[in-house]
Amino acid sequence: MPMSIADLETSLREAFPDAEIAIDDLAGDGDHYRARIVSPAFAGLSRVKQHQLVYGALKGRVGGELHALALETSAPA
Repeated sequence: MPMSIADLETSLREAFPDAEIAIDDLAGDGDHYRARIVSPAFAGLSRVKQHQLVYGALKGRVGGELHALALETSAPA
């Protein structure tokens, strides 16, 4: 069963409560999303480390319930 935008957003907000989060369904199929996350948790981290934090927050659901997730991460300006 695909992951809903609501479930994805809930998981991300639990991990990054102070973040600005925007999620788009790229294909309209509930299986391919883009998430833009701006969080102080990303300050000073490489893009790879930022993405690792996001994947960790999703607890292995990427590739299973969540087929594809394009990430745009940054720290607040």
